[in-house]
Amino acid sequence: MTVAGAPPRRTSLDASAAALLVVLCLSWGLNQVAIKVADGGLQPVFQAGLRAAIGCTLVVVWCRLRRVPLFARDGTLPAGLVAGILFGTEFILIFIGLDYTTVARGVLFLYTMPFVVAVGAHFLIPGERLTTIRVVGLVAAFVGVVIALSDRLSLPSPSALIGDGLCLLAGFGWGATTLVIRTTRLNFAAPEKVLAYQLVVAAVISLALSPLFGPFVRAFDWVVATAFAYQAVAVVAASYLAWFWLIARYPAAQLSAFTFLTPLFGVAFGGLILAGEPQPARGSGAGGRRYLSGEPIA
Repeated sequence: MTVAGAPPRRTSLDASAAALLVVLCLSWGLNQVAIKVADGGLQPVFQAGLRAAIGCTLVVVWCRLRRVPLFARDGTLPAGLVAGILFGTEFILIFIGLDYTTVARGVLFLYTMPFVVAVGAHFLIPGERLTTIRVVGLVAAFVGVVIALSDRLSLPSPSALIGDGLCLLAGFGWGATTLVIRTTRLNFAAPEKVLAYQLVVAAVISLALSPLFGPFVRAFDWVVATAFAYQAVAVVAASYLAWFWLIARYPAAQLSAFTFLTPLFGVAFGGLILAGEPQPARGSGAGGRRYLSGEPIA
């Protein structure tokens, strides 16, 4: 499919894309810790919806300042709604999942996403077929992450399996969202519009469902506020925009494989930021206690 004005396609990652990916992976690794911290003060589904709503507002302001058209009829609405439903479901699963399991276990299951994208791209995207070298590279990268995180992967409680399963499903949702963007007219839309579709739908779904999951506020303080603000501004409004810009220009499978760096950054930030000392729990998950880096944390 060729569309006039579509961004130029690259067949492989260049140095600029690789550098940007490292920054994105670093920001997403910190994001997993921020979600876990903010879960202590905000109900997970409400938090997901609120950050999507704030992020969408920031994206719209950005588009107005840059004069990026968001409402022109370009045939992207059906695909945008599908991508938005997948995106919103993915983050509901992540936010609830991290309320039950550890950051290390959660990000490991979430980052099965590259396998979903690689297999889907093999069948759906011309020029991105799996080769023996690519398969070996993906498996080796995943095994390397497992080995690197091996001392953090012990089961903290039986209920952590619930969080593991939810994060695994979220990984499939993330992969499916990437494939929908790459194989529909969204691939030729402005990254801002692609992100706006997802944030609007995610905000509506999450905020509509949030009353089913208990009180909106648990124990709000400046730490929770900082963690939440980081997610809404740096991650949702900035890093996701950069990610969709990359998806429109570079091979999806190669981009996804690069994200195996994120679990390593996530665990590193968890060890750096979270003391790992047992404190009274606030919120649900993990049998009434919340866990970070394998230890009970408030």
